[in-house]
Amino acid sequence: MSQNQQRETFSSRWVFILAAIGSAVGLGNIWRFPYVAYDNGGGAFLIPYLIALLTAGIPLLFLDYALGHRYRGSAPLVYRRIKRWAEPVGWFQVGVSFFITVYYAAIIAWAALYTVKSFNLAWGDDPATYFGESFLKADNSANFSFDFVPAISLTLAIVWIAAVIVLAMGVDAGIGRVSKLFMPLLTVLFLIVVIRSVFLEGAAAGLDAFFTPNWEALKNPTVWISAYGQIFFSLSVCFGIMLTYASYLKPRTNLSGTGLVTAFANSSFEVLAGIGVFAALGFMATQQGVGVDEVATSGIGLAFVAFPAIINQMPMGAIFGVLFFGSLTIAGFTSLFSLFEVVVSAIKDKLNLPRKTTAIGLGVIMAAISLLTFSTTSGLMHLDIVDKFTNNVGIVFIALVAIVVLDWVLRRIDEFSLHLNMVSSFHVGVWWRICVVNITSLVLGFTLFQELLKLFDEPYGGYAPAQVGWFGWGTIAIIVLFSLIMSLVSWPENLPVDGPPGSDFGVDPDHTLTPERPSQYDPSRRRVAGFAIEQYSRKER
Repeated sequence: MSQNQQRETFSSRWVFILAAIGSAVGLGNIWRFPYVAYDNGGGAFLIPYLIALLTAGIPLLFLDYALGHRYRGSAPLVYRRIKRWAEPVGWFQVGVSFFITVYYAAIIAWAALYTVKSFNLAWGDDPATYFGESFLKADNSANFSFDFVPAISLTLAIVWIAAVIVLAMGVDAGIGRVSKLFMPLLTVLFLIVVIRSVFLEGAAAGLDAFFTPNWEALKNPTVWISAYGQIFFSLSVCFGIMLTYASYLKPRTNLSGTGLVTAFANSSFEVLAGIGVFAALGFMATQQGVGVDEVATSGIGLAFVAFPAIINQMPMGAIFGVLFFGSLTIAGFTSLFSLFEVVVSAIKDKLNLPRKTTAIGLGVIMAAISLLTFSTTSGLMHLDIVDKFTNNVGIVFIALVAIVVLDWVLRRIDEFSLHLNMVSSFHVGVWWRICVVNITSLVLGFTLFQELLKLFDEPYGGYAPAQVGWFGWGTIAIIVLFSLIMSLVSWPENLPVDGPPGSDFGVDPDHTLTPERPSQYDPSRRRVAGFAIEQYSRKER
C-alpha cells in the first residue's frame, strides 16, 4: 500500500470546517480588520469588503481546496504532481509558513502572559511603557541580542511544546480534536467580550465611528486594495494552509459548500470583532473626553496597549481582560497549528518520515529559532520586520506566481473547476475562472508593486538598513534558497509523483464514487467529468 493510500483524513466534514475556520480566525481578525474598516470608509468599507470576498477570497479558497483534494498531498507534492518544475512554488509556501509560525508563536506567548496579568492588572497605569520597557524590555538598537526575557522565553517554550503535541497526535486526533474544543470555546468567550463591550458607556460613539459610511472613500482605489488585502490575509489562502487541510478530506466531500461556510464564518467573526473592539474604543474615548479617532489603533498596539488601558477603566476590568486575552490566545493557537502543519506535512512527505518524528524534530528546530529570535530584547524589532516581509511580500508574491503557473503557463484552471464541480453542490464556471485568473492577478500584482516601491524607497519602519536587510530581505532570500534546494531532493520511491492526475494519487482513481446525494450528484456525470479531467491533463502534458 502506498503512502498516499495511507494519508490521514479528518473524521468528518464538520471537523474539517472547524479546523479551517480555526486557521482563518486568528489574531488579525481581532486586531486588524476593525481598524482597516474604520480607516477605509467605515460602514462603506463593507461594500468593497463583500465584493473582495466574492471575487477573490472565496474563489481562491475553492482553488486551494481543489488542489489539495485532487492531488492528495502537501503543497510541494501537489505542485510536483501538477508539473515537475512547479515544485518550488510549493516549497516557497512552506518557507513562508515556517517563518510566520516561528514569530506567531511569540505573540501567542504574549497573549497567554497577558491573560494571567489581567487578574491583577499588572501593567499598571501606563500600559504603553509597561509593554515596551517592562514586559518586552525592547531594545531596537541592536541587530541581534542574546539578552533573553525569562517570562517570555518560558511561555514561548510551553507554546511550542503544546503545538508539537497536537501535531504529533495527528490530523484528526490532534488538530481535529483541538479544533472541536477550541472553536466553540473561542466563540463563547468572544461573544461575552463583545456583549460586555456594547453595554459600556460611550460604546455607541465607537459603533458610530465604525459603521458610519464615508461614501467618498469608495472612490479611492486604495480602499479597494485594502479590502482585497484583508480578505486575502484573513482567509489563509494561497500559502499552503487550506491546500494542506483539503488534502486530508475524504473523497466524497462537498468542497464548494464547505468553502462557503468557512469564508462566511470567518467574515462574520471579523465583523463581530469590529463591533466589540470599537465599542470598547468608544468607551475609552468617552472616559478620556476625546474623539474615537484619537484612540483608534490596530495591531499589537491595540491588543497590548489600548485594551489594557480600557480594562483599567472598566468595572470588573480584570474579568474582561482574562476573557479578551484568553480569546486572543485561543485564536492564535488554532492558527498556529495550521501554519505548523504546512511545514510538517511537506517534510513528512518529502523525507518519508513518521508524523511524530517529523513534528518533534521540526518542533525542536523551530522552537530554537523562535526562542533565539523572538524572546530576546530585540524580539519586537525582529518580529515586526519578519512579519512585514513574509506577509506583504512573501505571501503576495507566491500567490501571484501560483496563479501565473497554474493558468497562464500550464493552463490547468479548467481542470480544477471540473474537479470542484465533480464533487460539489455549488458549481463554478467562467466567472470563477475570471475571478481567479484575472481579477485576483491584477489586485495581487498591483499590491506587490506598491509594497516593493515603498520598501525600496526607504527602510521599513524607520529601522536601520542592516536590520531590514538581515531580517526582511534576508528572510525572503532564505525562503527562495530553501525552495530551490528542497526541490532537488528526491521523493520517496513508494510515493507516486508522476502519471496522469487521477491515475494513482487523485481523489477518485476509478471515477466510480457513489454519490452522497443522488438528487444532486449524477454518477454518469461524475464519471464523464473524471474522464474529462484525465484527458484534459494528458493533452496538456
